[in-house]
Amino acid sequence: MSGLRLKIVTPERVAYEEEVSEVTLPTATGQISILAGHEPLVSLLKPGELVVHKNDEAVYMAVSTGLIEMRKDGELVILADTAEHAEELELERIEEAKQRAEEILKERHDRQDVDFARAQAALERELARVKVARRRRGK
Repeated sequence: MSGLRLKIVTPERVAYEEEVSEVTLPTATGQISILAGHEPLVSLLKPGELVVHKNDEAVYMAVSTGLIEMRKDGELVILADTAEHAEELELERIEEAKQRAEEILKERHDRQDVDFARAQAALERELARVKVARRRRGK
């Protein structure tokens, strides 16, 4: 097996599908890297930065929650609520969304409130997007 077959799927699209050498991604138990020949694995995907390594180049993506499955056949499938390439991210719009989520969190004091949970998830997603967008701009 020469490479790792990677497929990243969101409800809207197939965000990435190619043979790669390595994928580094955020999981519920921490950041992991997966190479060709990795043992089968199922894990939760956390919002954060996903890095795809291919031909000595790195592709940066911002991902949100979801599932990852490393299959016996050598395919890594990532089912994510969102997955955006660094080039697709607009830092100004992301900063505005991050600020809105922070404002909602300040207004909500009940951590059992559904709106609080949604705002917390939105903030985590926007922080991941900011990180990837800033990396692209070299900041």
